[in-house]
Amino acid sequence: MFDPQKLLEQFLGGGTNPDGSKKGMSPDFVKGLATGGVAGGLAGILLGGKTSKKLAKGAVKLGGTAALAGLAYKVYNDWQASKQPVPVAEAPATMKDITPKPEGTPFLPAIPKQRDEMSLSILRAMIAAAKADGHIDAMEQQKIFGRLDELNLGTEEKAFVMDELRKPLDIDSVVAAATTLELAVEIYAASFLAIDPDDPAEQAYLAMLASRLKLDPGLKHSIETEATKAMA
Repeated sequence: MFDPQKLLEQFLGGGTNPDGSKKGMSPDFVKGLATGGVAGGLAGILLGGKTSKKLAKGAVKLGGTAALAGLAYKVYNDWQASKQPVPVAEAPATMKDITPKPEGTPFLPAIPKQRDEMSLSILRAMIAAAKADGHIDAMEQQKIFGRLDELNLGTEEKAFVMDELRKPLDIDSVVAAATTLELAVEIYAASFLAIDPDDPAEQAYLAMLASRLKLDPGLKHSIETEATKAMA
């Protein structure tokens, strides 16, 4: 049965390696993604040589859905806090980190159906972002489909990826899936990780996506800053 959460983990470099280590921290996994090989997993295959080096530093290092949710939650939480009055008293230098974790929030819902819907929205957003510069043509699609057969994916997972790749770029559907501001933040963060922001066509796509998602300029900047830190 198609499992959107599992597929998203594979996109973001989550899960585990055969030796039990985290995929996001595996040197071989990162090396494979940097060369666009099968060892690089689904995101590396999807993006090929276009931005695979960026993904090696970004999505793989991020380490899965929970990490993406944590990044988006931190940005959103800090942005909300910045709009509040600054307290007079300074916090103690030894104050512990009491920031709530994303589990159970709109960024990582506890209800399986809601998390599946979130995962599908992020998956579609990442695939759309990967197509933003027209890189995935018919020949590239065939190469990707051939490599998909070498991965441990079910028939429904492969069909989902193939169908999304074949569809024309549709930013309307990406935006329509962002039913809350929290999900909009997460979709934009995932899209930023999935493309090369130095590419003019992809810069234009990101700008249009942020505008259509109605992201506050300060919030957009914070998302990009935190995502860039994750790729450092």
